[in-house]
Amino acid sequence: MSVSLLLITHDNIGTALMDTARAMLGDTPMQVDIIAVHRGNNPDDVVASAERIINNHEQTLVLTDMYGSTPSNIACRLHTQANVRVVGGINLPMLIRVLNYPRLSLDELVDKAISGGRDGVLSCKTEQD
Repeated sequence: MSVSLLLITHDNIGTALMDTARAMLGDTPMQVDIIAVHRGNNPDDVVASAERIINNHEQTLVLTDMYGSTPSNIACRLHTQANVRVVGGINLPMLIRVLNYPRLSLDELVDKAISGGRDGVLSCKTEQD
C-alpha cells in the first residue's frame, strides 16, 4: 500500500521544509499535503480538513512540529484512524529521511521519521572542543 505524507505545522513551517526538501531532492516521491495552522484557526475546522485529506489516501503519515502545540494536538486527534500514524518534532533531516523511503510500510516510515529526526540533531564541535 502506498503511504502519503501530511504535514501539520505552525504557519508556513511545513511549506518551508517541503520547499527545501524539493530543492534538495529534485523530486517528491510520494504524495505530500500541507496544512498550515494559524493563530485564530478553529481546531475542529482544521481536523475536518485533515480528515478530508486522509480519506483520499490509503495510509497517511502525519508529521507535525512541536509536540503539545495546537498543530500537534490537531494531528494527534487523527491518530485514532487505523491508517494514520503521527510523529511530532518535524525537522528537515526527518522529512528527507521519510522522502528517501517512499516504498516502506507506514510503520516502517514511522521508524525512519524518528531515526531521521533524532540522528539529524548533532553538536557541531570545533577542533578546540
